[in-house]
Amino acid sequence: MPLVSKETKRFYEVIFKLVPVALRYRSDRKEIKRAQGKLPHPEKYRRHAESALESFIELGPAFIKLGQLLSVRPDVLPQPYIDEFSKLQDEVPPAPFSETMRVIEEDLGPIETVFDSFRPEAVTGASLGQVYQAMYKGKQVVVKVNRPGIRERIALDSRVLRRLVPLVGRFIDPSLRFSAQSVVEQFADTVEEEVNYRTEASNLLEIKKNLRSDKTVIIPDIYPEVSTERVLVLEYVGGIKINDLKGLDAAGINRNKLARKVSRLFFKMLLSQEVFHADPHPGNISVTLDGKLVLYDYGMTGRLDAETRTKLVRFYTALVDGDSGKIVDIMIDLGVLQPNTNRYVIRRGVELAMADMRGKKVEETEVRALMEVANRTIYQFPFKLPKNLVLYMRMLSILEGVVLNLDPKFRFIHILGNLLEREGLVEEAYREELRESLKRLGDALDTSIELAPMLKKYLETRVIQSENDQYLSRKNSYGRFVSGILAGIGASGTVVSLFFLSNNFGKVGLGASLLLLVASIIVSRS
Repeated sequence: MPLVSKETKRFYEVIFKLVPVALRYRSDRKEIKRAQGKLPHPEKYRRHAESALESFIELGPAFIKLGQLLSVRPDVLPQPYIDEFSKLQDEVPPAPFSETMRVIEEDLGPIETVFDSFRPEAVTGASLGQVYQAMYKGKQVVVKVNRPGIRERIALDSRVLRRLVPLVGRFIDPSLRFSAQSVVEQFADTVEEEVNYRTEASNLLEIKKNLRSDKTVIIPDIYPEVSTERVLVLEYVGGIKINDLKGLDAAGINRNKLARKVSRLFFKMLLSQEVFHADPHPGNISVTLDGKLVLYDYGMTGRLDAETRTKLVRFYTALVDGDSGKIVDIMIDLGVLQPNTNRYVIRRGVELAMADMRGKKVEETEVRALMEVANRTIYQFPFKLPKNLVLYMRMLSILEGVVLNLDPKFRFIHILGNLLEREGLVEEAYREELRESLKRLGDALDTSIELAPMLKKYLETRVIQSENDQYLSRKNSYGRFVSGILAGIGASGTVVSLFFLSNNFGKVGLGASLLLLVASIIVSRS
């Protein structure tokens, strides 16, 4: 009898654990979709979400990371599930030091010959790695080490998750397969980067270079000669954890000013640099006694090129303006929606969701509230959030929690809007919007120019066919004259109205111009 492979065994283990979760989730999803994104039974959904969270934790490190990514995926999870998965902490008991020591010594050699001293008690234990304190060349350092066997386990669970994706579509909802595929691929990419400490070192050095002129932030140095893919040795920089409110108050640090300082630091990375720290949870930010920020852990970083950044600012301005048509256009540009998607249906969903804000201005709303609005809209449709946008949303969501803990009255979106204005990015976004409108106008003009010869040929053919009858010839001569005028007006009107349509004006103009085109053909045929 053949032995069951490790992958198959793990596959059935995951299936067994997740089937009850999937059954409840499928029922909840159907109810919420029927209610058009509203929550008929919120308490029931919360209980189901808590149960799902427990199952993910029991399945181990890979699923803890997967749960963290799902917590910012409103295209996959309804709001009660997002609320619960957002609580997922990446803290698990550390592996025995004897196992960790083996990883260090395989990469660096005997611990006692590499380090002056090494404390065997882990400072922190996470799903993918754990951190220790040591002395190296007379300096205090932190040593970050891959959890023993984590790479093999992550690779195994990634293969299992890929096998599960087709079942998701068949068992839960065919439209979900599109989103599920992107979740699994992003999970595999993100986790692979996190367990490779050479990638983390590269991210750290790039961000350190970008922020070198900012004297309010400290980024630890790396000791590259004792760092590998599985072991990372960093300068030790102490401080008060940013969520230690009593410690901050005792040190005389103004929490309101600190909230603005930390938000500006992360916005600076978003708005003016290509790479940003995507995991600003409290364990990764400390404050020195003189008020400087210390950033740790660069395993999860995101990248925004200038073009994507401009699109996101355009998205922000469209939200502020309440322009649902532009919101859908920009979502297509960002790759969130398929180009052939039913724009009318999604636009209507956006309008309904924005109406649910109950008259509140976007800049007076917080990230969590906006994500709830997004959840009620996009949860009903097959979306695909690119990896950089998932990390962007994750960073904003976590950062908002950090600053609101420091200052409950902090208006996160308002501060972001002010910075966008100050950096000139809002003005640039409106210029880009004008360029896009002119481009659409040009495309429409090109189309009308291409159609004109065909229309002319058709009209001439109809004239030739009726020349044998003088009465019809005269009538067609009159028809050619009238239809030519109508066609010219219709084509021009179509071009102009398409331009106005892009700015939400020209529905009447477009209809009228199309009627003129039809009229020109009818006259020519009569």
